[in-house]
Amino acid sequence: MGDLTYDLIIIGGGPAGLTAAIYGGRAKLRTLVINKGTVGGLVNTTREIVNYPGYGQISGPDLMKDFKKHAESFGVEFLRDEVVSVNFSQEDKIICTKKRKEYTAKAVIIACGSEPRLLNIPGEKRLQGSGVAYCATCDAEFFEGEDVVVVGSGDQAIEEGMYITKFARKVTVIVLHDEGVLDCNKVSAERALQNEKMEFVWNSTIEAVMGEANVEGVKIKNLKTGRSSELACQGVFFFVGMIPSTHFLQESGIGMDRRGYIPVNDLMETDLEGVYAVGDNRVKYLRQVVSAAGDGATAAVAAERYIEELNSFSTSVLKSNKKVLLLFFNAINNQSLEFSTLLEEANQELAELYKVVKIDTATKKNLAQKYDVKIVPSVVVLDRGQEIKRLDYLMDKEKLKAQLS
Repeated sequence: MGDLTYDLIIIGGGPAGLTAAIYGGRAKLRTLVINKGTVGGLVNTTREIVNYPGYGQISGPDLMKDFKKHAESFGVEFLRDEVVSVNFSQEDKIICTKKRKEYTAKAVIIACGSEPRLLNIPGEKRLQGSGVAYCATCDAEFFEGEDVVVVGSGDQAIEEGMYITKFARKVTVIVLHDEGVLDCNKVSAERALQNEKMEFVWNSTIEAVMGEANVEGVKIKNLKTGRSSELACQGVFFFVGMIPSTHFLQESGIGMDRRGYIPVNDLMETDLEGVYAVGDNRVKYLRQVVSAAGDGATAAVAAERYIEELNSFSTSVLKSNKKVLLLFFNAINNQSLEFSTLLEEANQELAELYKVVKIDTATKKNLAQKYDVKIVPSVVVLDRGQEIKRLDYLMDKEKLKAQLS
């Protein structure tokens, strides 16, 4: 890969990132998707998807292959690497990867998704890959004819637990709630409770995973009696929630909530100009393939228009044959609006010697930073893109004209 400069870089190759890539490629943006694992993200661990419009029933990996093929048809490039740091402080965003390469882009879409939450109980980390697992589609077949414990009672836990019963001799589900109460949808709950190979331990939590080289059992605590007991098993699957994979953004300056999720507006814009967040790593109500795809489409269209604005600024301001009055203002500030009107009137009376370009600092923070504008209204005078002076803030038309003459 020669030129490392792109219009759009998408961090993450799940359904949100891939949809954004499709829209970016179709808009003729030079688009790169950086993904540290197999393209498709966590959807690749889903054995069966039955609620994505138009497909009826399809496996997660097959659906993601279709997404990727669609993106490639529009010239989207893919890179298997891990993003370790970013710099969003300038107009050209910098993305640094583990393989020590730097990529730049005018706009960035963060679609890094989420990852399984760890309980960090004794034995969990030590026995990962030796009986402790987080993906039934990936690992269930390794427990053919054995006893397996599932921790959790949400949709993922119960649905994955039922899938594991196709291989395991028995699946025991550890549930925090009273008997019969599961956190999953009603249809899955009914199917699970009727599954002869599934058993439930109610009002309980898991205290430890036991075993030396491999899982040999779990220690369970009853939350009502406080008593602990041991249950022999050869595998433990944890489905106790997800956490956003946004750790590499800690020093980026991007706003995140206490859990690490990124708040966005209706355009998927973060609080940093030209940076968007989509899918499971953003604050949202529904985390499904179809909603992730919607996020990706919205962000890509917003990014395309943002890039068009940057290009337009370059053409109309930096390459203008006429001198430019770059007016930095705030659209909800009366003082700014009054000065804006006065400046335009003064320029008109001077036979429009200048082109007036307005920059709302509420939405164009990068430009304000680029020109070191800290108060509004402010006027930067440019000649072929180069700053030649700044106007004093005056609410007197004649004095203002004198500065412009």
